[in-house]
Amino acid sequence: MEESLLLPNSSSLTWPTFTVELKRLGLLAGPMVTVTLAQYLLEIISMMMVGHLGELPLSSTAIALSLSCATGFSLLLGMASALETLCGQAYGAQQYQKIGIQTYTAIFSLILVCLPLSLIWIYMGKFLSFIGQDPIISHEAGEFTMWLVPALFAYAMLQPLVRYFQEQSLVKPMLISSCAILCFHIPLCWVLVFKSGLERLGAAVAISISYWLNVILLGVYMKYSPACKKTLAPISMEIFQGIGEFFRFAIPSAVMVCLEYWSFELLVLLSGLLPNPKLETSVLSVWSYTFSNEKEVVDYVTTMAPLVSLSVILDSIQGVLLEDLGGSI
Repeated sequence: MEESLLLPNSSSLTWPTFTVELKRLGLLAGPMVTVTLAQYLLEIISMMMVGHLGELPLSSTAIALSLSCATGFSLLLGMASALETLCGQAYGAQQYQKIGIQTYTAIFSLILVCLPLSLIWIYMGKFLSFIGQDPIISHEAGEFTMWLVPALFAYAMLQPLVRYFQEQSLVKPMLISSCAILCFHIPLCWVLVFKSGLERLGAAVAISISYWLNVILLGVYMKYSPACKKTLAPISMEIFQGIGEFFRFAIPSAVMVCLEYWSFELLVLLSGLLPNPKLETSVLSVWSYTFSNEKEVVDYVTTMAPLVSLSVILDSIQGVLLEDLGGSI
């Protein structure tokens, strides 16, 4: 009996079958990798430009972005991952309008979560001073996170929209939107950082504008595209009825994602407690002269690069295992 069950499975694992499945996954995964990378590059490009303002702006911005990721973006990203399970079940059961309802529920729920998070961000500078961070860095980092609050609410809407399109394999609109926003973000950030007088705060404004534009583009496509007609649902009281179910899936997902993000963000935070916080924080946030003109920073990066590279390799394995666990929730 066992042999008869195993033989069909083993015979189906042929090279042509493997290549067909690999091609199918590549057509879906390739654009999604580009979408994720384009969204991540918004913060990286902003930090690159701030890095050319000096060591202090770079170190304060690095801590601000690390804490905003640890206390906000990673939490929202993890909670939005609950839609991968909820929308997947609805799509498999051909309850297409339920996908739209669950997306609305996720957006509303994450906006509620943003309310206390925004208060944390507003008082981030005082928190950093309280735990012993450099006073000047704490003040500038707190000011940066305060200006970044609009991006938090945009991110709370963006991630459920991304899951909405992803579950329907509608990757093309996300790909076009994310790449267009990235191309727009580069000159926008340059103008706001170097020409507007906002300097490092201009990077926070640029990130917020770019996130909101991405939300608007995806929202317009969702509203008017025929591809979303089956899953587009009217806004009703049913949105509020699904909040409890959403949080039951969102909290475990958020824990898994946050633990992964916090493992690195904690290092950046602790670097601010070292004897030379400006240098140590800058080193953990940059890789070359692209980020900073400070020779001391670049030389220190060269020394630490092998260790950081090893941590990235190990983290990639951890990420695969976490995604595997996330799909089984």
